Formats: sequence, structure tokens, C-alpha cells
Amino acid sequence: MDRLRGKVALVTGGGGGLGAQIVRRFREEGATLIVNDVRAEPAQKVAEEVGGTPIPADVSDSAAVGRMFEQVAADFGRLDVLVNNAGIAFTGDPELMKAFEEIPFKQLAEKQATGRVESHIDMTQNTSDEEWHRMIGVHLNGTFFCTRAALAIMGPQLSGSIINMGSIMGTTGGVGSNYSAAKAGILGFTRSVAREVVTRNIRVNALAPGFIDTDMTAAIGATRPLIEAQTPMGRFGDPDDIAWAAVYLASEEAKFVTGQVLSPNGGLVMSQ
Repeated sequence: MDRLRGKVALVTGGGGGLGAQIVRRFREEGATLIVNDVRAEPAQKVAEEVGGTPIPADVSDSAAVGRMFEQVAADFGRLDVLVNNAGIAFTGDPELMKAFEEIPFKQLAEKQATGRVESHIDMTQNTSDEEWHRMIGVHLNGTFFCTRAALAIMGPQLSGSIINMGSIMGTTGGVGSNYSAAKAGILGFTRSVAREVVTRNIRVNALAPGFIDTDMTAAIGATRPLIEAQTPMGRFGDPDDIAWAAVYLASEEAKFVTGQVLSPNGGLVMSQ
């Protein structure tokens, strides 16, 4: 308790999933919360739950981000923690999700039967400009826009902690080159900014979750046992596995930690 007492924290994408759980754990540890989400109603609901302030905004919109941080500066006068959590998954197209579920099994059967793989996902060649730009816009541009605006507040304070949401896909790659590219960019951005702002006593780190039980992973069906079998702990994680890691990075317990990637993933990836 009280590990974040007296700190003002802004969590983007805080209206659900990992973001909402981070908000809850931050509140339990004494932080004052600002809950951002592109959806006004979920942001309001979570903010009411923790006695926080909702600020709906699309983090991929530079102007909207600027207005959000102007409100933070005006209403709170400081910002101690920023969690760049806002993100999107794939479109949820039924045919695409069906391919994700079926093709790995087809490839395995083909390899065993003939030694040749004849079924292919071909996602990159079928990704539209709009899908590419939207994924990069929310994840990577949003992380940049929010970090830039937060530093304008944290810089004069000579203190702060920024936590960026990466993924194991940013290191290993995976199906969905736009998602993996965005997450890889976030990890590189984290290290670069950490070096830049350390002179101002601002720490910048990243979380790189593995497979966690959230709405984003709910669509994983037939391939889930395969993922679990490859994970030494044999299961998906839960949102608290990420929320408590965020508490640690935001707290003074991590006062000698910057430019690092903490990856709760059950052992699926052991080098980040």
C-alpha cells in the first residue's frame, strides 16, 4: 500500500483491459488517476470507480493529445507517471481470424505429409494502407505524442516515470507485421528517450507482455493450447501480472531502473 502515494498518474487506454487494471492497482497504491480512453463512456466508468478524472482522447491525434495534457497541467499542475497503454488489435475480420486458427494446423499436417507447406497466411501483402497507418498511429505515434507532451510537464519538475506498452512481438515478431513493427518501434523509442531524459531524473521503461487473458486475446481459440504448450508456465497470464509490474516501474522501488524492458510472459520469451 501507498507505493504511489502523492503521485499523479495518467493511463492511456484505461477504459478496459490491461489499462483498467493498471488504473485500479495504481489507485490502491495511493495514486491520483487520470483515465484516458478513445471511448468516453468506459473512461468515465473506470474513473468513477477509482475517484479519478476521465479525459477521452484519441492518442493518434496529436492535437487531441495536446489538449489532454493542457488539461492535465491546468487541473493538476504536475504529472508523475505516464503509462502509454493505448492500443488496438487486428480488425476482427472473421476470415482473418479463421485463417489464424486453421492455417497453423494445416501447415503442420502438410509438412508431416509431404515435407512442403502449401497453406500461407499472407497477411502483410493483404494489409491495406489504412490498416498499416492506423496500427502505427495508435501504438507508436500515440506513444510519441503522449511522451512528448508529458515531458513538457515532467521536465521542469526534474522527475517522472514513463511506462510504454510493448509486446513480446516487438522482439520475436509474429503474425501481424504492422503490430510487431509498432511494438518494436516502441521498444527502441523507450531506450532512446530513457538516455535523453535521465539528466532530468525522468525514468523511461517498457513492459512487453506475453499472452494475457483480455478482450484482445479472447478470439484465440484452437491455437491457444499450442501457445500454452510453448509457454513454460503452461498458461496465459492475467491482467494483474502486468498491472503489478507497472506499479513497480512507477514506484521508487525502481529508482535505479531506466531504459529497460520488463516482460511478464510466463517464460515464452526469455530475452527482451
